[in-house]
Amino acid sequence: MKRMNVWVLAGLAGVFALSAQADAPPPWSLQSALGEASALRLSGTFRGRYESLDGQFRPNRGNHDQAWSLRTTVLAEYRAPWFRLSAEANDSRVYGDDADSTVSTNEVNVLELVQAHIGTTLGALPLVDGSLAVKAGRWTLDLGSRRLVARNDFRNTTNAFTGLHLDWKDAGQRRAQLFWSLPIRRLPDGGDALRDNDLQTDEEDLNLVFWGGQIESPVPVLAAQLSVYGLALDEDDAAGRTSRNRSLTTTGGRLFRAPTRGHWDYEVEGAYQFGTAANTAAATSPVVDVSAFFAHALAGYTFAQAWQPRLGIAYDHASGDDPASGSNNRFDTLFGARRWEYGPTGIYGLIGRSNLSSVDTRIEVRPTARWEALLGYRANWLDAATDSFSSTGVRDATGASGSFAGHQIESRLRYWLVPARVRLEAGGALFINGRFLDDAPNASGHGNPLYGYTLINTTF
Repeated sequence: MKRMNVWVLAGLAGVFALSAQADAPPPWSLQSALGEASALRLSGTFRGRYESLDGQFRPNRGNHDQAWSLRTTVLAEYRAPWFRLSAEANDSRVYGDDADSTVSTNEVNVLELVQAHIGTTLGALPLVDGSLAVKAGRWTLDLGSRRLVARNDFRNTTNAFTGLHLDWKDAGQRRAQLFWSLPIRRLPDGGDALRDNDLQTDEEDLNLVFWGGQIESPVPVLAAQLSVYGLALDEDDAAGRTSRNRSLTTTGGRLFRAPTRGHWDYEVEGAYQFGTAANTAAATSPVVDVSAFFAHALAGYTFAQAWQPRLGIAYDHASGDDPASGSNNRFDTLFGARRWEYGPTGIYGLIGRSNLSSVDTRIEVRPTARWEALLGYRANWLDAATDSFSSTGVRDATGASGSFAGHQIESRLRYWLVPARVRLEAGGALFINGRFLDDAPNASGHGNPLYGYTLINTTF
């Protein structure tokens, strides 16, 4: 805990110590070396983050964990009149983690092409308004709310897919997307090779296929955007690798009004998931029917003051598995992200979109264009008392430990040292255990989890 406090305070001190440089001339960029008129566009990012966790909540782990994570990306695009070539390299590494750290392919992926595709945009299509963008190859994707398909940000590595993506848009904010893909398997996926940041080429194959689409349209009477989607995942065992043999279809919809000063904003999203899957990747785990769901509802108000205070309240429900049902009821969030909703991920990531019933309240402020802050509180229950809680791996198969998991308090502070180029951030989360996380048979016994991080993110 002492180490965490030192680095969080050091990050905050760095904000003030370096702010004197904020009015310096714009720094050099990759694109400036080529010239703004060049058909070749270059950009990149670098992020360094230190994070520390005391009160480890995962079973059979030591009390403390920590990690230095580094992520560097370089994106190159060649823009010709009728086509575009894009390639993005990602290098994600971790150092200084503890001996029994939970570091995985979510943190480590050394020198990998996460994007490499060719694309074109077709305008003024016959009989169809709008334009159609087509890309083929390897790409990343944010779909809708990002709860089921996302390019990860706080996480040190990101999801990537190889396949075909079609994206139609018109001037009236209507949009339709279709895709077929082979999700990328990040390698190495465990052992000393991962802990040593070894270089190993990622791969994809026909044993894991992901496809679907989404349609969006404005709803003027509600000043909102409506979307409906359908997603399908087919997964099979491969040579030397077992899986949960998932064959899942997820259908859902979302109604969303973005925050604006002096107005209410809101969001409602729900999805139903069905098909077949095994409960674990063990070869002996039987494949059963799946019937699962998640729901999200949010309301917020942004005041008209210059510092833009916004108050919000949200409810999240994601089903957990009930053995009495005869089917698998645990919702699978597929390739979704969760940081903006459930708190920091990284070596923390206590709350996820499975076996969860949760109420969240928060206040966000932006006193100036450079400063922003967040303070949030979330109360958490299990949907199914006999299933493991959310992302913890803690379970009481008898249900005798109750269904209240505990309280999470989250905070975050950001400052643009150089606007749109260099941002400093510090934050953390305290989880106050409820009865379940204290009494479940495989509870860690390490007390209340306390997590903190500090980072610098640079765009060049």
